[in-house]
Amino acid sequence: MKQHLLWLGIASLLLSACSQTSGIHQSNQFDNNGLDKKAKTFSGTYQVQQGAALKAQWLTPEFLAGLDEQLKYLNKKSVAQQHNLPGLTISKSQLQQSIGDLQHWAEQPTAEGGKAFALHQLAGEDGKGNVQFTGYYVPVFKVRTTADAEYKYPIYRKPAGLTNYPSREQIDFEQALAGQGLELFYSKSLVDNFFMQVQGSGVVEDEYGQQHLLSYGGGNGHSYRSLGKVLIEMGEYTAETISASAIKEWLAKNPDRQRELMSRNPSYTFFSAGLDQPVGAANVPLTPLHSVAVDPAFIPLGSVLLAQVPLLDDKGELTGHEFRLMLAQDKGAAIKTPGRIDVYQGIGEEAQQRSDSLRHYGKIWLILPKN
Repeated sequence: MKQHLLWLGIASLLLSACSQTSGIHQSNQFDNNGLDKKAKTFSGTYQVQQGAALKAQWLTPEFLAGLDEQLKYLNKKSVAQQHNLPGLTISKSQLQQSIGDLQHWAEQPTAEGGKAFALHQLAGEDGKGNVQFTGYYVPVFKVRTTADAEYKYPIYRKPAGLTNYPSREQIDFEQALAGQGLELFYSKSLVDNFFMQVQGSGVVEDEYGQQHLLSYGGGNGHSYRSLGKVLIEMGEYTAETISASAIKEWLAKNPDRQRELMSRNPSYTFFSAGLDQPVGAANVPLTPLHSVAVDPAFIPLGSVLLAQVPLLDDKGELTGHEFRLMLAQDKGAAIKTPGRIDVYQGIGEEAQQRSDSLRHYGKIWLILPKN
């Protein structure tokens, strides 16, 4: 991720998606996970769905507002003119045309409008179209502008001029960056800092009641390691019981082992202040429940997608799926296959609750003009 990327979804804490296409990774094999077990194997990474049509009811006001932002991104001169994907080449003009056609259809609805598009389904994690959906959000918590006995854990901006950046253990537990004037704020919990880093963004409220959006300000270049996967390997949880809440619960119950666990993920996120609203890698405002983080090697930024989205109840149990139009506006270090997509949920507690349990399977189609 570059610039203002909302880096990783909450489930990136849990389990990085497996790149194999021969089957679903064992860590994602749990009851009621949303898999279409009757699906047939694709012959390639994409499969055109013949006779498919979009529905006008999917053109919601929220989606159309996000679509305007999507077009602003594509209209920038810096955006690549062509994307060479595995077995599929997509031009910038095709992505622009898809948006223009959708906008025209929304303004002048016709029965034939939904048939003007070609839907290219992704092969997913297992080569049969099953894509794992996870969620990410912007957390909100209190901070101080100066350190005290309670608020003593720094939130750092990225230091300039380094070639080798320190690891998480060196920064958080050995104070490798202390005294360099890099502190933006101070929190009362390293766990809060950690989860904000995983999300790549956060809203903090200082002692004067003023709120600040902290955006992704760069990383330390160390590889990311999933704490959820570590806890499963330790025998603390299973694939069925692991969640973001479970990780927080374990850290709260084992304060003397926080260093041991968190240091297993050497990757560290720095922050910057000044933006008014969360943005992704495309540097446009994100739309809750429609903006998604993707792997640009399979889904170009600026793409419009049709998604069969898993729906969960209050207990995190899958109740079914719904179709929704999505906007590829972000990317993340844990989103590295055609089998994973990360859905932006919004800001605050409700968004967190939606994110916590989402790691279920649905399907994804790239929307392109038929011609």
